[in-house]
Amino acid sequence: MTKPYPDPTAPHPVSGFPVTYIKPTITRPNIIVGDFTYYSGEDFESRVTHHYEFYGDKLIIGKFCQIAAGVEFVMNGANHKMNCASTFPFYIFEGWRQNVPPLSEMRCKGDTVIGNDVWIGQNAVILPGVHIGDGAIIGLNSVVGSDVEPYSIVAGNPAKLVRKRFDDELIELLLAFKWWDRSIDEIQELIPLLSDGDLERVRWGVGENC
Repeated sequence: MTKPYPDPTAPHPVSGFPVTYIKPTITRPNIIVGDFTYYSGEDFESRVTHHYEFYGDKLIIGKFCQIAAGVEFVMNGANHKMNCASTFPFYIFEGWRQNVPPLSEMRCKGDTVIGNDVWIGQNAVILPGVHIGDGAIIGLNSVVGSDVEPYSIVAGNPAKLVRKRFDDELIELLLAFKWWDRSIDEIQELIPLLSDGDLERVRWGVGENC
């Protein structure tokens, strides 16, 4: 039996399992997600916390990412001013006479950007302003507070480099290859190559198709 044609607009692509393609479920304008990126659960937006409009920060996630259950993206609204006598944010709560400080005085680390084909393990926490490169793997329960290079594996609290997935030559080839930007029909043809554990065959195939 032929499987149906892949549909990036279908919120529930696996019948009987709580797996969600994120892009068609997004309602917040400051969350931008590429096609076929999925979350192992429902209500992905509830996993993006402290995302207040007055900060203007964005969560940007590429295509074909795999985000496990319990992952949390902590945005800049979680930060408090640390250069004052108190870190208490009086301006958030009713009844306290404090104006919202200008953004120039807040600890805003910018947008959080996740590349393409990134696997984020269960219960990992991604902190504000982090950039994670294409093809990276984040270990379960990790707390990621600094940038992650493409095709690297990081784990721990704080997350640290475990190893690179491939040698530098293959990483450069894959970054130039950008399989995730190809048409669905092209990707269908590339699946045997993308699923091949023989890295020398992958190196040759990617080189031929770049």
